[in-house]
Formats: sequence, C-alpha cells, structure tokens
Amino acid sequence: MAELELIAAIQATLGAPAARVVRATGDDAAVVRARPLAVTSIDTVAAGVHFDLATSSPGDVGHKALATALSDLAAMGAEAGEAYVSLALPARFADADALELARGMAALAEQTGTTIAGGDVVRAGALVIAVSVTGWAATEDELVGRDGAQPGDVLGVTGELGAAGAGLLLLSDRSAAVGDAVREALLDRHLRPQPRLAAGRALAHAGATAMIDLSDGLATDGRHLARASGVALELHSEALPLAPGVAEVAAAVGRNPRELAIAAGEDYELLFTIPPERWDAAVAASDIPLKRLGRALEGEGIHFQGSDAADLDAVRGYQHL
Repeated sequence: MAELELIAAIQATLGAPAARVVRATGDDAAVVRARPLAVTSIDTVAAGVHFDLATSSPGDVGHKALATALSDLAAMGAEAGEAYVSLALPARFADADALELARGMAALAEQTGTTIAGGDVVRAGALVIAVSVTGWAATEDELVGRDGAQPGDVLGVTGELGAAGAGLLLLSDRSAAVGDAVREALLDRHLRPQPRLAAGRALAHAGATAMIDLSDGLATDGRHLARASGVALELHSEALPLAPGVAEVAAAVGRNPRELAIAAGEDYELLFTIPPERWDAAVAASDIPLKRLGRALEGEGIHFQGSDAADLDAVRGYQHL
C-alpha cells in the first residue's frame, strides 16, 4: 500500500474513539476532553532488543508495545485514557504485518478502555514502536509515586513472578518438563504481558504509599523504589510468588528460580508499599492476588532474608544502556 492507504487501513483497524476524544486520527492533532490531572508516559520497543520477530508475531509486538506503556499508568494508579503511536517500519515488513500489529494493539486498547488517538508511520532500518500514553485522575491523592514508602510499611506484589523470563527461555530451549497448558501460559506472559491497571487503581485507593511496575525485574525496580523513597526494602526470598512452571524451567537451564523471578524482568506486576493496617483493604480491593514480601525499613537498598539471601542480594535486573 501507499503511505496514506496504509494509514487509513490502520485507522480502520483501531476502531472508533471513546466519547472523551473529540478528534483522533485523521487530523493534525488529537483533541481530548481533559480531567483535572493528566498522567503521561512514553515507552519504546525495538526489534532485536525487546522482541525477536522470529519468535514474536506482529500481533504480539503490537500488544506488547502498548502494554509496556500502559503498565506505567498502572504503577501510578491512573485510569487509562489515550495512546499515541509512532511506527518505524522496515521495508521488509509487509502491509499485512503492519495491520496484524495494529490489530494486536487494538485488542488490548479495547480491553483496557484505551483510545489510540493518533500516531505516525515512517520507514526505518528496523522495527521500532514508540507509544505515548495519557492517563487521568481527578485528584493528586488518587495517584501513587515511587517516593512515598515509609519505614514500617508492608512490601507487597501483585500476581506471580518469573513467568515472562521463563517464557523467554522456553522460546530458545523447549526441553523444560512442563505441561502444555503451563508452557502456553508462560509463553503468553512473555509475548503478551498484561498491564495491571485495575490493580493499580485499587492499590492507590486502598492507601499504597509507593508503587512501581516490574519491567526490569524486582532486583532493579525494587532498588528504584527504595532509592526514591529513601528507605531499605527487606524481602523474604521464600515469599516470592513463583508462577507455575518457573521452577522447572529454571532447573532445565541450571538457574535458581528465585533469581529468575527477581532479575529476568518483563513480568509487569506491581511492587508496592502500604501501611500494615491497610493491607486487608488492599487484598479485598485488588482484582488479582497480592503477596506480602517483606517490609520497608530505615536504610537503603534491598536486603533478602532466607537461605539464598547472599546470592540474591548481588543480583541485578535488566539494564537498558
């Protein structure tokens, strides 16, 4: 297709905008009815760094590009609003692939109540997708940053850990002794992560004092939260909620499953702190299980407790540069 034809086809794939969007794709800029506070983030995924087209479908890539950006809104407790997408497409990327990518993105947008309100398409040497997202909140009190943890707060996490890292390992080594259903679940967690938007809002409303999404792994992102809040985080390694199959995949490649859970990254669960008297309210409000990992203390850094604490204390997650 010519450029304008491809853009029109992508627009048709994305569907109609939400009622708050006055003007979306088709004009020079989007027009959106604002709420008191806009929460904005941008995320970029690139072929060969964040995904491999030999193992990820274009639909997987579209889903993941939007999911990683929306996860930042989840970590703030914001309500999803609009996304703006820049597609840099290599010459070998067929029109059908571009439309499949758009369909993967559109499906997640519909699931999360997000409108893809604008974007751009250019040719490039490699597939690169930049997604800017805007979320909304009525008051500042509805939002949670990384810097509010206090000594004595409970440290918790949503869902299960290690699934995305195990899924990535399965793409290159399928010898792990896991059943088909578990294998598919692990692959899905790597290829199509889920932003925890509902849980993020619930935790914010329940009184979470600090929160961060686990994109680079708990070992790295936990240190970001600890540093921003000026506290230390004490974690009990036995409390790490390993996803089914993680232990088996880790054993197949000779790795400690807990190390895989804290360092592999891309789980996109939410790590948070909350006063102990608010824990039960958070559990009741969250749409997914919460696991108590430890607590915030005076000091700095992350300190593991448990039989493998010395090994885990030295672990770091993904580094971008």
